[in-house]
Amino acid sequence: MANELSSSVKKVQDALKGFGLACEVIEMQETTRSAQDAAHALSCDVGQIVKSLLFKGKRSKKPILVVASGANRINTKKLRKILDEPIKMAHADFVLEITGFAIGGVPPLGHAQKSETFIDEDLLQYDEIWAAAGTPNSMFKLTPTDLQTIADGRVISVK
Repeated sequence: MANELSSSVKKVQDALKGFGLACEVIEMQETTRSAQDAAHALSCDVGQIVKSLLFKGKRSKKPILVVASGANRINTKKLRKILDEPIKMAHADFVLEITGFAIGGVPPLGHAQKSETFIDEDLLQYDEIWAAAGTPNSMFKLTPTDLQTIADGRVISVK
């Protein structure tokens, strides 16, 4: 674990403090870029990993954030029906512009711009979950209730 936090990790730590949460961000030697990598590094179930995926409305060009369990694949047809708009995965430059973070380390909070947000209902079954903290090797532990507070999104089935 590094002694000094990177600027991206510090931004996440500050955002957590802004919500009154004392979640500790940990930086690991191993990559946590994918949900499987993170679960392995943390010795937890892949379902406990929070992945923050950004989509873009094809007509509106609006950002749509899906905060999902690492075990689930996003059903984009279902999301399209909810939004009443075709969507596509956001490109890396759009992700960086909207969130302020690079793909592989996007946290569920502290973004540069607000996105319409959806939270995977499957995350609510766990006592503890882990989310990216701004870099491909940093994570923080939180409860599903805390996730709902910081992500401020609508809980849905994403699969």
